[in-house]
Amino acid sequence: MRMNLILEILDVPGQLVSILNPIGDFGANIVTVIHQREKKNEKSMIPVYLTLEGERENLNAVIDKFKEMNISIIEIDDVVRKEKFSTIIYGHIIDTDVRDTVDKINEVEGLSVIGLEFKLEGELASTALLTIEMDVGKRDYAYDKIMEIAKEKDFLVIDEV
Repeated sequence: MRMNLILEILDVPGQLVSILNPIGDFGANIVTVIHQREKKNEKSMIPVYLTLEGERENLNAVIDKFKEMNISIIEIDDVVRKEKFSTIIYGHIIDTDVRDTVDKINEVEGLSVIGLEFKLEGELASTALLTIEMDVGKRDYAYDKIMEIAKEKDFLVIDEV
């Protein structure tokens, strides 16, 4: 049986090798590896495309090991496990500590800020485009959490873009 995966790993030396080693340990074979460093996101994470071959139980053991290693599995056989959405926030984003805003979002279980772009208006309020990655099916939950943070910081949120 073949299995196609898209993983997301931290772009640091040795990380790719650390995810490849368990594959052989569980009796599976690597057919293809595509390691795309040029697609690094703001959290220094990069996608890795894998095609594996093996018995179903061996491939499932590899998946379980990846989960145990806290490796983010984006897709399995074209079934998306993570999704992204973007929203715009408007207000005194810089003045209210942008790092704190990002940290508050990242602290929410299953959410991660993977993109942040600003448009500054001098001393006036600024606009930020936030791109959030989350587990599939958590879009409403993510949006509600962002609304809570925005209310706390007196930001206007423009629905998903």
